[in-house]
Amino acid sequence: MVELVQQHPSGGYILDELYVGMAAEKIVVATEDRIRLFAEASDDFNPVHLDEAFASKTAYRGRIAHGLLSASFGSAVVGTILPGAGSIYISQTLAFHQPVRIDDVVRILITVIEVEPESARVKLSCEGFVGETMIMDGVAVVRVPRRRKPSQR
Repeated sequence: MVELVQQHPSGGYILDELYVGMAAEKIVVATEDRIRLFAEASDDFNPVHLDEAFASKTAYRGRIAHGLLSASFGSAVVGTILPGAGSIYISQTLAFHQPVRIDDVVRILITVIEVEPESARVKLSCEGFVGETMIMDGVAVVRVPRRRKPSQR
């Protein structure tokens, strides 16, 4: 059973607070600005993302967002909600199923599928949807803190 959670009051969950079925989601719009900023940040200026005249002649019949832009929305959940602050990505598999178009509303769902106490790692199912259509999925391995450090105030 999946149980949606919110961000922990401290900003991040620690290892002992994580359990299989714990999940979080985020809604992000693939705006024109996000696509252009991602092209700048990644140095990926493929015209299928930026040039409508070019993209209209491709199999996609129009511009699409970078796949890794959509995947980065998952990173936002992992880094800020579940597990949240203090978590570190170790690995990520990804499969892209459908393109994301400009102004599509992307729902990212991250679910804990395994907790590894010895290594302080969790495996997370990572899924992205536009409407009911799955646009991508994969599995992330993330290292999480074992304890909270006291504030340095």
